[in-house]
Amino acid sequence: MKPLLALLLFGISFANAQTARIKGVVISEFGSTYEVPKLDIPLDTTQTFKVLFDLSAAPEDPEQLSGYINTVARFINMHVGAGKPENQLQVAAVFHGNASYSLLKNDLYKEKFGVDNPNLELIQALQAADVDIILCGQTAGHRNLTEDRRIPGVQMALSTMTAMIQLQQDGYTIINFN
Repeated sequence: MKPLLALLLFGISFANAQTARIKGVVISEFGSTYEVPKLDIPLDTTQTFKVLFDLSAAPEDPEQLSGYINTVARFINMHVGAGKPENQLQVAAVFHGNASYSLLKNDLYKEKFGVDNPNLELIQALQAADVDIILCGQTAGHRNLTEDRRIPGVQMALSTMTAMIQLQQDGYTIINFN
């Protein structure tokens, strides 16, 4: 009877277990996803997705990886993993507000928050995947995020509003989770 009870309990816990996360196919260390076995709305693998992520919030704990920034990696991994060619994804992430501090070089982030920048490797991985990392110039001025204080490769816009207008006029669609 005990083996049967154990098997029954295992079956119940297995049925209630979450599906395993899938490691990213483009950005392997970040942006894990889940398999979706049946799609009622099929993924269009013929059209280019031009996507603009509006990032203004940051975790309360400065030692925590930003889920908002990680979502950019998840977006790329999810679509390429589901069969969309990587060259059909044009992704930009505009940083402003508290999210802008994640663009600080590690020593300056550590000086400000007392911990290493947990987003540094993620942002570098996004840049390696051809994501445009854009900083609001008004936020940069207000928060003293001069070029010498930022990680290399960050693009500067006059403002978040300007970047969003121009990217939308170029066909980008905004995704905003803040």
